[in-house]
Amino acid sequence: MMIWPSDWSWQLDGWIIVAGVLCAISAALLGNFLVLRRMSMLGDAISHAVLPGLAAAFLITGSRSSLTMFIGAVAVGVLTALFTQWIRHAGNVDEGAAMGVVFTTLFALGLVMIVQAADHVDLDAGCVLYGAIESSPLDLLNIGGWKIPRVVAVLSVILCVNLIFVVCFFKELKISSFDPALSTSLGIPATLMHYLLMTLVAVTAVASFEAVGNILVVAMFVVPSSAALLITDRLSRVVWFSVLIAAGSAFLGHWMASVVPRWFGYHGTSTAGMMAVAAGLLFVVALFFGRHQGLWVRWRRHRALVWRVLSEDVIGFLYRQAERDRMKLWARSEIAAALHANERLVGRVLRSQIAEGLIDPVQTEFRLSTMGEDQARHLVRSHRLWEQYLASQAEVPVDKIHAQAEQLEHFTSPSLRQQLDEQTASAAIDPHGSPIPPESGD
Repeated sequence: MMIWPSDWSWQLDGWIIVAGVLCAISAALLGNFLVLRRMSMLGDAISHAVLPGLAAAFLITGSRSSLTMFIGAVAVGVLTALFTQWIRHAGNVDEGAAMGVVFTTLFALGLVMIVQAADHVDLDAGCVLYGAIESSPLDLLNIGGWKIPRVVAVLSVILCVNLIFVVCFFKELKISSFDPALSTSLGIPATLMHYLLMTLVAVTAVASFEAVGNILVVAMFVVPSSAALLITDRLSRVVWFSVLIAAGSAFLGHWMASVVPRWFGYHGTSTAGMMAVAAGLLFVVALFFGRHQGLWVRWRRHRALVWRVLSEDVIGFLYRQAERDRMKLWARSEIAAALHANERLVGRVLRSQIAEGLIDPVQTEFRLSTMGEDQARHLVRSHRLWEQYLASQAEVPVDKIHAQAEQLEHFTSPSLRQQLDEQTASAAIDPHGSPIPPESGD
């Protein structure tokens, strides 16, 4: 159960959470398509490269107003995306290398310009990293009689624009992200969608920069969508999950910033930084327990596959031995040695197959039941049909067909067996001279 700090003020802490949620969702909506396009770090590049825009805006206008700085920063942010794409195509340079060249060059240029205007431009390194979200409720705007933090008003507009863009152009973004060539052939301008996306990324990064700094906005461009991809592979669901993870990160992060430091004797810590930490923690949860690509799910799938393959290998082995001598029975240790498998695991498989009626136990030895023979015959038929097909149709050397057929036999459906039978002219014997069992056991 979450414990609320006793000194929380919802007039202050509530607005901080709202600002964090708005920033996180705005970035996550666009971040899904950055991740799909393998451009995850473009948000980081833009947030670094806006420095010359800030300096240029001051040098040209002589003003440090928010609007002037915003326009200058957005202009350079868009140029960052344009230059990155141009260098990538013109010079056939890797995406990451092109991004590094552009943002380091622009960042260095910005530092030079800042030196020129050093007496007039206030550049706080701490604000650059983690923003000033804690003080955002103090800068209020009067909108329709309601006093709303300026950051919340700005990020609300940004969120609405990003949401409208993603909803209205979802199909175009999806196709152009996965296959730009197909997008162009279908009449969807992939280049235009790319630059629209990059423009909004620049606007979102700059709008979030002052409030939450570089750390949080970059984290929200990348982490929620990456975590969502571990949970599902449907893009529409990825977008929804990324929004939920982003919002949860902002809420959980502010709570952690208020509560966790007190466990160690401190008063508090950076809210924006802790929101990024919370996003990382939620990613770790998705990494282990995501239902699509989580480590736990993948481990269970692997275990299930190992179990199924070993189960089929056991009945296949007993079927092949019964072809030579139907009266011979086999002990668990003999089966495990023949299959080069763990004896305890083979014992568990045998107990399961006895319960399913596939194997008949005779004291401490085993043989196939009638039902087990039927399943094993299909497995062995699949194996030998594949051997015949690989040798006669694919012209694979006979000494190499067994290992390939041993893998393919576990994934062969009845319809595929029928096709293999037709392709091999219903051969009765495989290349090793073993009879190919019939599909029916009559």
